[in-house]
Amino acid sequence: GVHVSGESTPYGRRRGEAVHAALGALPAGGVPVVATGTPYAISPGRIRTQAGTPYQVFTPFARAWRAHGHPGPAAAPAGVRWLTGVPSDDLPPPVAQELPSSHPRQAWRDFLDAGLADYDTARDRPDLDATSRVSEHLKFGALHPRTLLADIAAHRAAGSTAARRFVDQLIWREFYADVLWHRPESAWHDLRPLGDIGTDPDADEQTALRWDAWCAGRTGYPYVDAGMRQLLAQGWMHNRLRMVTASFLVKDLHIRWQHGARFFLAHLRDGDLASNNHGWQWAAGTGTDAAPYVRVFNPITQGRRFDPDGDYVRRHVPELAHVAGAAAHEPWDAADGYTHGYPQRIVDHAAERREALRRFHEVS
Repeated sequence: GVHVSGESTPYGRRRGEAVHAALGALPAGGVPVVATGTPYAISPGRIRTQAGTPYQVFTPFARAWRAHGHPGPAAAPAGVRWLTGVPSDDLPPPVAQELPSSHPRQAWRDFLDAGLADYDTARDRPDLDATSRVSEHLKFGALHPRTLLADIAAHRAAGSTAARRFVDQLIWREFYADVLWHRPESAWHDLRPLGDIGTDPDADEQTALRWDAWCAGRTGYPYVDAGMRQLLAQGWMHNRLRMVTASFLVKDLHIRWQHGARFFLAHLRDGDLASNNHGWQWAAGTGTDAAPYVRVFNPITQGRRFDPDGDYVRRHVPELAHVAGAAAHEPWDAADGYTHGYPQRIVDHAAERREALRRFHEVS
């Protein structure tokens, strides 16, 4: 038999059906396919309103998710000989590069012991090592959310604001998977169509140059560029920067969110279709949020608030390593801000914010 976990993405569901049919057509009655569970604490499609319809908004979904309950981690099967120490030298380079970078269980325990207690206050600070980094392990199936939830429930910080906030992040992951389950077309199409408010990177020469600058982390906005360069160097980006860089692409550069979503999935070690693409729609104003089009992140104020000493910027943008403190977020105001090759701003944020709001009001 072939044992798998159930898939919930549109492609995964089609692939599962194809594999099931192919194995069933083999001689001698075929080979059975056994799908056990899913990569979620509660499988997508299970949580419904009292009317039996899917939830459209996170907060009531989270309330229903908590009330629903979920089983604990599955027990390890007895009598199974687990294979360990399998070398990965012969794997093709892309596969080898995508393997989780550290032992998942140990990384998770380290966060529980040293990071969970401060998660509520520190999670938005990319200059600090304050997040769990378990997203790639969840993506590869090396950790299961039921394991995380059981460990949190048994932890000394269980019931704290920090623990609840961390569980909220797991529920966001489950919410987006549920949305995609019910609306598979929303993987690449607006969940709430607002009209044509963006363009493609190859629309004209200026847009192409702006797209290239965003991809390379050379927009002239240090906080945006630091996030993009972290992505390129590490295959990971802090969640606060995912929101800021997405907002900048869609609302400052007016490029359709699908292009940014594809770029993220091509580079993120933890790239997850449901979370990534619905997160992009949240930033673009076409997703599950009620009125997000008025939310346009200011990359300067975001940087000063969440990277108050400029450490994150200097870590990822070496051209600004010589600019001390929060001044790293505004090199145009520093006498030597551009002496090491950092680029000028490619757009005026205030002007592009007004343009974004004008476009949204036109189609709303």
